[in-house]
Amino acid sequence: MTQQTKLTLKPLGSRVVAQRLEQEEVLKGGLVLPDSAKKKQEKAKVLAVGPGTPNKEGKLIPVPVSVGDVILMDKYAAQEVTIDDEEYVIVKSEDIIAIVN
Repeated sequence: MTQQTKLTLKPLGSRVVAQRLEQEEVLKGGLVLPDSAKKKQEKAKVLAVGPGTPNKEGKLIPVPVSVGDVILMDKYAAQEVTIDDEEYVIVKSEDIIAIVN
């Protein structure tokens, strides 16, 4: 989100709404990558977190990430959506590999 806009997505269960972080367009040697050569970035910033899912006893298990965290996720696990010309990904917490510090 390049400008402050209100996020209109509220994730359910153990899902997380995130936005992929921009990938560098120029390589170390000075070569510029065309859009067709860029790979999808697995690193994203968390924008919204669902409430979690209940266990067998009915106790809510919270999602292990927070808004603002930078995460690594499985490459093809996320559902991509576009709202108001902004691209977001919705990913299950189980598909989050790590939190980047």
